[in-house]
Amino acid sequence: MIRFTDVSMHYGDGNEALRRLNLYVEQAAMVYVTGRSGAGKSSLLRLVALIERHNRGQIIVNGQNLERVTGRRIPMFRRNIGFMFQDHRLLYDRTVFDNIALPLVIAGYRYQEIRKRVHAALDKVGLLNKEKVSPIALSGGEQQRVGIARSVVHRPALLLADEPTGNLDPALSWDIMKLFEQFNQVGVTVLIASHDLDMIKKMNKSIITLREGKLLTHIGRTISE
Repeated sequence: MIRFTDVSMHYGDGNEALRRLNLYVEQAAMVYVTGRSGAGKSSLLRLVALIERHNRGQIIVNGQNLERVTGRRIPMFRRNIGFMFQDHRLLYDRTVFDNIALPLVIAGYRYQEIRKRVHAALDKVGLLNKEKVSPIALSGGEQQRVGIARSVVHRPALLLADEPTGNLDPALSWDIMKLFEQFNQVGVTVLIASHDLDMIKKMNKSIITLREGKLLTHIGRTISE
């Protein structure tokens, strides 16, 4: 599903985010990416979603070499990916329904199909009775669930989440992680960046650990330099 081969990435200021990274995430896996702040977790996810571009090496996602996905083809490539940010990025002048429907509206779905999919996503995250509410009236945990619903409403094969529980208390964080697990159980590949190692260990899933842009461990085994 996802393969990094000798991948390096640096930003315009010369800061090296990832260094000669080699890893593989199989289809329908649920994998956590962890490490201290600045380890490269977010950069890894942004490369997979083609929000950023790598400078060296090769990245294969679902059989596609990302170097060959040109600017015009990026929107089509992303139709198979759900991306969730830590800060929700919700539109507070729109209802919960409108926020979740946005990816489908952009993709040109008919309203009947949009309504069906949005209601299914809301039901999955336990917010079916909140569709007409403004996100600003919701709690932090509920806003996070709206973000999850929006990221899966188009039924992606791959779900990426960048620090999805960073602003939540431990109980809510656990609920959110179990929700991701439910999506994984129906065949969605899930890749989550998180610094909360204690909670990650409780989930009993595969773990990739980064340190200063390098791969330290992968699925519990040490990677030699």
